Amino acid sequence: MISLKNVSKILDEKLVLENINWDIHTGENWVLFGLNGSGKTTLLSIITGYLWTSSGKVTVLGKEFGKYPLYELRKQIGIVSSAIDNLMPGYDYAENIVLSGKYASFGLHEDPNQDDINYALSIMERFRCTDLIHRTFETLSQGQKQKVMIMRALMAKPKLLILDEPCAGLDVLAREQVLEFINTLGDDPEAPSMLYVTHHVEEILPAFKYITLLRAGQIFAKGLINNILTDQIFSEFLGRDIKIDQFNHRNYLKFV
Repeated sequence: MISLKNVSKILDEKLVLENINWDIHTGENWVLFGLNGSGKTTLLSIITGYLWTSSGKVTVLGKEFGKYPLYELRKQIGIVSSAIDNLMPGYDYAENIVLSGKYASFGLHEDPNQDDINYALSIMERFRCTDLIHRTFETLSQGQKQKVMIMRALMAKPKLLILDEPCAGLDVLAREQVLEFINTLGDDPEAPSMLYVTHHVEEILPAFKYITLLRAGQIFAKGLINNILTDQIFSEFLGRDIKIDQFNHRNYLKFV
């Protein structure tokens, strides 16, 4: 799905990513974990082709960057980010926002065919969101909006779904609703491979089996979450003595 070989990036004469080597294979769901300023946004921009590397090779969905049209590749990548929500027209119905994902537009400006309409409605039914049909986007709660945005990203049947801090700015109830929705998506056999970006340990869900820790532009550790999410590794990663507690299949940090 993603292959990064010796990827480095210099921005404003500063080395923000250094020698990144990382492979994500089909069917794997990964977490990209890093504190603010660790380079997560830059790395995502490179993976989605909005930034070029300063050195190294990037291959996404089997296509090496520089040898394949990026606009075609982006059609196969779904992206959910809180920054995109504000670009959606509040007056549009939820099902139209979902439909707009087929055209990568902000709101529905096309005349969709019946097959696309049926597919959008089937997604909403699959994830038990039919109660949102004929609700305008502006009347939805923040948690409901994020669910709609995730379904919008699925509309184009992507092979890769990137969830870029999808719970940013949500209250605790909305956050838990969205996390439950994402975890359900991870159990769906029709779902694409997922990359979840966060700096909150408690957002690491059972649906995700692998994790990459990014610190100061470098990969600190990567691999199976059960092997990486340990007291010792996270204490070294954060530079503080911490203990990771588990409750109801979720992880929580505690400083000791």
